[in-house]
Amino acid sequence: MKTLKYLSISVLLAAGLVSCGGDYLDTEDRTSLEPDAVAEAAGRQPDIFLNGIWSWLVELGGAGSTSHDDFGFMSVLLAGDCMTEDIAFTASHYFIYDYELDNRMWNYRRVYINWGTFYTAISKANEIINIYPDGGETPNEKGLLGQALAIRGMSYYYLVQLFTHYLDEAGNIAEDAPGVPLMYTQADGYTLDEIAAFKGRNTVKDVLAQCEKDLTRAVELLGEGYVRPEGENGKNYIDQSVANGLLARYYLLVQNWDGAAKAANAARQGYTQRDAAGLKDGFMDVLASDVMWGFNHTADTETTFASYFSHISAIAPGYSGAGYCTKVMDARLYSQIPDNDYRKQLFNGPEGNATQKSVGAQMPYAPLKFGDKGDWTMDYIYMRAAEMVLIEAEALARQGKGADAAKVMKELMANRQPGWNVTSVDVEDVLLQRRIELWGEGFGFFDLKRCNKGIDRNYDGTNHLESCRKVVPAQDVRWTYQIPQNEIQENDLISEEDQNP
Repeated sequence: MKTLKYLSISVLLAAGLVSCGGDYLDTEDRTSLEPDAVAEAAGRQPDIFLNGIWSWLVELGGAGSTSHDDFGFMSVLLAGDCMTEDIAFTASHYFIYDYELDNRMWNYRRVYINWGTFYTAISKANEIINIYPDGGETPNEKGLLGQALAIRGMSYYYLVQLFTHYLDEAGNIAEDAPGVPLMYTQADGYTLDEIAAFKGRNTVKDVLAQCEKDLTRAVELLGEGYVRPEGENGKNYIDQSVANGLLARYYLLVQNWDGAAKAANAARQGYTQRDAAGLKDGFMDVLASDVMWGFNHTADTETTFASYFSHISAIAPGYSGAGYCTKVMDARLYSQIPDNDYRKQLFNGPEGNATQKSVGAQMPYAPLKFGDKGDWTMDYIYMRAAEMVLIEAEALARQGKGADAAKVMKELMANRQPGWNVTSVDVEDVLLQRRIELWGEGFGFFDLKRCNKGIDRNYDGTNHLESCRKVVPAQDVRWTYQIPQNEIQENDLISEEDQNP
């Protein structure tokens, strides 16, 4: 099998997925409609306008490649997890360059995947935002606009972390550091000339400000009567709880601890933490009690081997389950899970487990966390209520409110470790619980970078591949991706001198 980290520039130019000026959403069927008619149609049937975004987030080969490590949003998140010390590889295979922290240069496929995933999502969101310059009138119209703003704000949240050096050496936000392009529509109140001027490298401060503006507006709009559809596809959509969850993530990023705690608390209301049995359900059903947002896969949308579960589940018959490259838990992290913590049962110990059916699931430290439905329709989970508990607890701990943080943590830990009754927790306590609870779900890279931490895989007893036993400090250039060369070639406002080191 051939695993390439490079993409042909000619292919990328033909794909047209990376330039900020690209028209990513086919609008031909609406060109004959008056703006008011478009807005009315969107308000009546928001599914038509939103499904393009949800589909894009799980798109196979969206960066113009045919590689099996390019499957949209979840491939971005998994690549990030592979850059940490929490996931160890058992062999060289897909995502190996991410694991080596050697997949960040301007002509590498991962750079185009990351850039194209979020800028295409922004472009699709802008098509919706442009329909409602006055904000919409009905709950459905406001809900449609709110979801588009949530997607745009979320996209900037990820782009600033992936493509900017947004922290200084002390761990504070480097507001004047070069950021990323901002894509607007006239519905945002700008002229065409002003919109064009924003396509250069805005400051980190400006990008983060737009992220906050979009997400706070989304929370407001989605609270004005919008109710997302019921049934299995309902959690494909963003409601106010999800928008609050995205806002909580943002506040955690920018170190607004009070804002993070309040938004996370509001976000998780109405959800129930999964119990011991729920922890063993495979993390593959959006209808689970703690799932706030995700994508309900069907036979028409699943992508088999080129999928998140193929690469992360040691149980499913994909690359990980078949043993081509099983992604297992870091031995040192496993040793920090108490024996009476239910989550320890979601991973093999150092001796492995010969009773498991798949090769991957028999390996030492293999994850049993992620399951298999037998038809590749395992759902993608983007947000869980457990994460909101952890955000609130961390935010409280960072304010020196260790006792309050422990009270919040108990909501989660009562369903994880019987008898857990800690009276005070600090930031490092919460961060450890994040690593255990959210393992493999796409938070590792982003937590390391926002916390100004590096990695150390070269310790006594390590189970990392010998060639990848790296020590990479915080602030290392390897934590920031370069801008795709295609963007520099096509965007007059970004030159080679603007490139990241």
